[in-house]
Amino acid sequence: MLNCTTLSLVFHLFSAHPQGKASSSFTSDELELARRAAHDPDAFTELYHRYLARVYRYHLARTGHVQEAEDLTAQTFLTAFESISSFRGKGRFSSWLFGIASHKLADHYRRSRLESSLDEAEQVHSPLPLPEEAVAQRLDLARVARLLKLISPERAEALVLCLFGGLSLAEAAQVLGKSEAAVKMLVHRGLCDLQERLAVHLEVA
Repeated sequence: MLNCTTLSLVFHLFSAHPQGKASSSFTSDELELARRAAHDPDAFTELYHRYLARVYRYHLARTGHVQEAEDLTAQTFLTAFESISSFRGKGRFSSWLFGIASHKLADHYRRSRLESSLDEAEQVHSPLPLPEEAVAQRLDLARVARLLKLISPERAEALVLCLFGGLSLAEAAQVLGKSEAAVKMLVHRGLCDLQERLAVHLEVA
């Protein structure tokens, strides 16, 4: 059941990254690592470990289904590994990677229009060993996915890229093909939509 705790997770993430700023620890040497990864598997492994949790959260927040999120995460990194030589360094590696993740998600929905089930969320483990607090957050992410289906896809995508994928506004703008100002507006309006949707849900519950 959706509740205030579900939305509080979203606003907690938003307050932690009010401008959608990515941690510098993820971006300082990513260009060099990406260049090396074309011929050095160890460099790609480093990028994989840096971005695994963020890509997984992105897919879980969009699908609300643990198994689908795990499969899409694996597909994202497999494609990234196979096409790493095509990364030219003209933008952030994170934007390039989440562009792949976004395309994998779109392909997934084109293949199947069936409503995602949340039944396995409490039974299937995530690809990372998680403490109890993180497990609870993972379940909240699955519930957030249910709310995200109620707002426009464009606003939902901007929210998930910035808040769950941890991208900066500039990085999300590259993925979406929009300006930073447009992405900031999408995130703001998406948060407002979620708040309104939750309010309606609580009134009728």
